[in-house]
Amino acid sequence: MWLRVYALMVKEFLALLKDKRSRVVVIVPPLVQLLVFGYAATFDLNHIPFAVYNQDPGPESRELVARFTGSPNFLRVADIAGEAEISPLLDSRKVMLVLNIGPQFTRELSAGRPGPVQVIVDGRNSNTAAILLGYVSTIAADFSAEHLRQSGAYAPARLEVRAWFNPNLESRWFLVPGIVGLLTLLVTTLVTSLSVAREREQGTFDQLLVTPLKPLEIILGKALPGFIIGFAEMTAIVLIATLWFHVPLRGNVATLYVGLFFFLFSSLGVGLMVSSLAVTQQQGLLGAFLFLVPSVMLSGFATPIANMPFWMQRLTLVNPMRYFLVVIRGVFLQGTPFHLLIPQLWPMAVIGLVNMTIAGFLFRRRLY
Repeated sequence: MWLRVYALMVKEFLALLKDKRSRVVVIVPPLVQLLVFGYAATFDLNHIPFAVYNQDPGPESRELVARFTGSPNFLRVADIAGEAEISPLLDSRKVMLVLNIGPQFTRELSAGRPGPVQVIVDGRNSNTAAILLGYVSTIAADFSAEHLRQSGAYAPARLEVRAWFNPNLESRWFLVPGIVGLLTLLVTTLVTSLSVAREREQGTFDQLLVTPLKPLEIILGKALPGFIIGFAEMTAIVLIATLWFHVPLRGNVATLYVGLFFFLFSSLGVGLMVSSLAVTQQQGLLGAFLFLVPSVMLSGFATPIANMPFWMQRLTLVNPMRYFLVVIRGVFLQGTPFHLLIPQLWPMAVIGLVNMTIAGFLFRRRLY
């Protein structure tokens, strides 16, 4: 049996490597997407263009403006002489923030009263605006504490915040491990979903039917190359994530690969189901993306599952990527041991068993 499965695996790899388009799909896009996503997919804001409308000539206002100008998160691009200049700058997106300091700012602070400062933010992107306001609040709090210290007054209580597992709050540390799971799912699902469709288009499917191979052996011969490609792809992507993007890998590598095994087992079943139903490679491609897009959206890749509606949270329970993201982020950032990840592993095993069973049933039905 295993000799026949091995022969079919060799045939699959030869067909995959012989086709130039298939080679490109397997090798080039994952690496390009990792580099693009690794740099572009970030919640951090840098060099935010802002304008200053400073109506106060005092030293306190200049000190506040200097804190914004000296921050790596902000880029001062304009100085405003009147209120009429504010709207055109924001409307044209030349600036994302306008710092408006009132004419009595220094006088009010010298008298021990709060100084009036207005911050006008472009709110068309609410998420970006919220992050931007967080940066502004931090600078304002530091300025206030420093002013109170210099004036001899008691500074207000100040929180010293420590972010566990990600001390510098680098959003790339959160996103890149998720991209590892995303690209692994993308490549393996596409390779598997196109395998039988390619046989039908090339006219070799009928030849496969007259061989001594049983349906189970055909399924294994089609699925095992996906496992091998998935392990190879993830190894390369993990190396890039750790060596190029410097994302820490704090956990056990063996635990990571055990999670990958169950994840591939569950996702390749979907690819085989699509492949057994597709007549052409175009249908296989469309069927794969029909699964991939909801799978990524419902996985917690970018938005927390807890923020989704209750019924949608229940829907994510049948999504294998939901569990794998917990595994890969836990191993990367937290160093989570194997026994704490068992609640994430067994659901993927169950999903994979169900998917493989359905794929086998569909494949057998198409054979006969």
